[in-house]
Amino acid sequence: MHKRTVEFTVGAFMVMGIVALVLMAFRVSGLSMSDTGDTYTLKAHFENLGGLNERAKVSMAGVTIGRVTKIYLDPEWYSAVVEMEINKSMSTLSKDTSAAILTAGLLGEKYIGLTVGAEEEHLKDGDWIEDTQSALVLEELIGRFLFNKAEEG
Repeated sequence: MHKRTVEFTVGAFMVMGIVALVLMAFRVSGLSMSDTGDTYTLKAHFENLGGLNERAKVSMAGVTIGRVTKIYLDPEWYSAVVEMEINKSMSTLSKDTSAAILTAGLLGEKYIGLTVGAEEEHLKDGDWIEDTQSALVLEELIGRFLFNKAEEG
C-alpha cells in the first residue's frame, strides 16, 4: 500500500511539472489561450524594425494594449509597415499618438510603445500613426562611433 502512495505522489508531481512547463512556454512565447475580444487595426511606417516580430506586444505606460499582427515591406516607400491590433477599450488614442520600437529586459524582446498626444481627434480602424521612431540598433551605433574615431585620427 505504501509503494502505491509513493508512485501516485511521484506521478502527480510529474503531471504538475509538465503543466507548469507548458504554461511557461505560452507565457514566454507571447501566446495566449484567452480571446483578445474586440480590436481595431492601426498601421505605422518604420525605417528599421531592429528585430521586431509579429505577435510582439503593443504597450502604453507599461500596460499591454495590443499585438503586432502583420509586418511587410512597403514597395513604394521601401520602409517596413507594421499592422497592430489595439483593444477597443483604447479607442481614444489621439491622431498625434507616437509609436516607438523599444527593447524590454535582458533578452532584448522588442515591442512597440505608444505615447498619446494632445489632439482631440481620435484614431480609427485602419488609420496610420504618423510619428514613429525606429529601433536603435547597437551595431549601427558602434559603427558610427568607430567611423567618427577614424575620421578624428
